[in-house]
Amino acid sequence: MTTPFVGKSSPDFTMETALGNGEGFGKASLSDYKGKWLVLFFYPLDFTFVCPTEITALSDAHEQFAALDADILGVSVDSQFTHRAWIHTPREQNGLGPLNFPLASDITKQVSRAYGVLVEEEGVALRGLFIIDPEGIVKYQVVHHNDVGRSVDETLRVLQALQAGGLCPANWNPGDKLL
Repeated sequence: MTTPFVGKSSPDFTMETALGNGEGFGKASLSDYKGKWLVLFFYPLDFTFVCPTEITALSDAHEQFAALDADILGVSVDSQFTHRAWIHTPREQNGLGPLNFPLASDITKQVSRAYGVLVEEEGVALRGLFIIDPEGIVKYQVVHHNDVGRSVDETLRVLQALQAGGLCPANWNPGDKLL
C-alpha cells in the first residue's frame, strides 16, 4: 500500500545519476532542489517499452517545466551505468537519446521503498510521480500500474495549479478563475 505523502516533508535521498547528456555521472540529493519545484518520477526498468515514451516526453517538455521553475529527476532500480547505456541508445532503437535531466539509480531500492512505490516481490518501482515544492513538501503524488504511461500535460497542469496560489476547481487550466 502506498503511503500518502501529500502535505508532508519529502523523504530525503541521495542517489548516483547518469547525466542527461550521457557523457558523465553525478549525484542527486533532495537538498539539490531546495528553492525549486521538483518533479520526481519513478519507473520500473530501463530498456522496457512504456518507460521510454514517458521519459522522452518529459525531456521534450523540459523547457515548459523550467519556465515554471521546476526540475525533473527520473528514478529506477537500474544502475547509473545502465541509465547511461540507455541514453546512448537512439530513440528509434527503443533508447532515450540525450535527455534534459538526469536519471538516478536506486539500485539499493531504499528510495523507492521510502516513497512507497517499490513492488517488493518484483524488485521494481511502480510508476510514481511526486511534485515537491521549493521547501521540500510533497504537494502531489500519483502512483499507478506499470502498463500505463503518465500524461506530461496533466503533470504540467497540476504543477501550474499548485503554483496558482488559490483553490482550483475540477478541470482547472491556466488562465481559468480560481475559487
